[in-house]
Amino acid sequence: MQEKTFTVTEINNYINKKLKMDPKLKNIYVKGEISNYKSYPRGHDYFTLKDEKTQISAVMYKLNKKRFLKFKPENGMKVIIKGKIEVYPQNGNYQLYATTMTEDGVGDLHIAYEQLRKKLEKEGVFDKSHKKEIPKYPKRIGVVTAKTGAAIKDVITTIKRRYPICEIYIFSTLVQGQDAPNQITAQIKRAQNYNLDTLIVGRGGGSFEDLNAFNDENVVREIYNSKIPVISAVGHETDFTLVDFVSDIRAPTPTAAAEFAVPELSEIQYKVDQLAYTVNNNIKNRLNQHKSKLDHIVEKQIFKNPESIYQIKQMHLDNLISKLDYSSKSIISKNKTKLLELEHSVIFKNPQTLYESKHIRLDQLTNKLNYVSRQLLSDNKNRLERVENSPIFKNPQSMYQTKEIKLDNIVNKLNYTSKEIISKNKNKLSQLENSPVLRNPKMIIKSKEEQYSKNIAKLEILNPLLTLKRGYTVTRVNDKVISSSKDVKSGDELDIEFKDGKINTKVI
Repeated sequence: MQEKTFTVTEINNYINKKLKMDPKLKNIYVKGEISNYKSYPRGHDYFTLKDEKTQISAVMYKLNKKRFLKFKPENGMKVIIKGKIEVYPQNGNYQLYATTMTEDGVGDLHIAYEQLRKKLEKEGVFDKSHKKEIPKYPKRIGVVTAKTGAAIKDVITTIKRRYPICEIYIFSTLVQGQDAPNQITAQIKRAQNYNLDTLIVGRGGGSFEDLNAFNDENVVREIYNSKIPVISAVGHETDFTLVDFVSDIRAPTPTAAAEFAVPELSEIQYKVDQLAYTVNNNIKNRLNQHKSKLDHIVEKQIFKNPESIYQIKQMHLDNLISKLDYSSKSIISKNKTKLLELEHSVIFKNPQTLYESKHIRLDQLTNKLNYVSRQLLSDNKNRLERVENSPIFKNPQSMYQTKEIKLDNIVNKLNYTSKEIISKNKNKLSQLENSPVLRNPKMIIKSKEEQYSKNIAKLEILNPLLTLKRGYTVTRVNDKVISSSKDVKSGDELDIEFKDGKINTKVI
């Protein structure tokens, strides 16, 4: 029996297939030192990964390099590579195909980070359905961070500048190191008892190891269970931690977190002033409109002389009665005349003539209907022949082309109109940006203060106490002001009020 002979290609493909079927080699982490590192013009990187005893060829393709490589690899650098091992059929060598590459030392942290991220994502901890809305106008804001450092200073400065009426509660904690996760978790839990509207959790920038406290599972779950909406502000804009995924909003920096948490008070005040101005104008306009309507009603002749309504209606009723009497007599007279005509008509004396005349009329209508129907059939038959012989019926594509040309014209007109509308709106926006009210919103406040001062001055003039200060008095009997000596009789008790007190006296 002759043994089967294999080609080299078949052997290499067979071994490659076996390696691909091994689940351990599909997604594997390999630690080693880089040597013979070369980057080729097409963007792929080829190198050797070695340790003290042996080595393996490796490649990282351009797509994975662009998406996942965060540093520049160099010879002698110790790294951890995630990838797969397969045979390169052209030379029969097996090699490591790298998907991601991290520097050794933080490699274990990255692995733990990815494993925990996938676990929490599978549980639904990061789902958008659990996100809470950040209040627009908070009264109390909590900040979980280190009590010293730039982060807390930036948050406090930004909140006081934008929204000084808001209270700030600081929950001081370590933000890096072995004890940091437990302290951060405890402070988030403690913050739930302070009736806060928003909670900011974060710190300033740092390395991946420095930020690792915000990748702790207990910290993530505590934020997930928080009743208070949470804004994360960990590191810089390019830094991402697991806290960023579970928080209700992720801010790129602590300063940005403070801006997300509170509105700009000056903008709110400007909007309130605008609304007050609009409401006052609307009220004044409504009052003027109703006053004009009332004046118009009062000036009407009917309002001044209501008897004229009765007189006009009475005259109209008399006219209607006269018309009704005349019409009824006229109708009775006409019907009598018709009745006499019918009694003396030929048809009434000989009804057979009516039947004969109607029969003749029916024959005429029948003949006319037959003629018209034959004519319609003939016309429709001719129209059908013209349609069947028409170029559109023979070539319906021509009708589609005509419609397509019309559609293109409509689209061109629509584009021109939209551009013209955009241009007009840009001009309006430019005018609004250059308006004096937008440049100097304090002008409206100053105007309102001046009007308020004028009103106070007018009220002071009408103040009855000023009359007392000039030496006059106010006299009352039984809490009723006396303006004439006739209102006083003997035996009345008078209460006389001066500017600095009252006295009681009796009339003799």
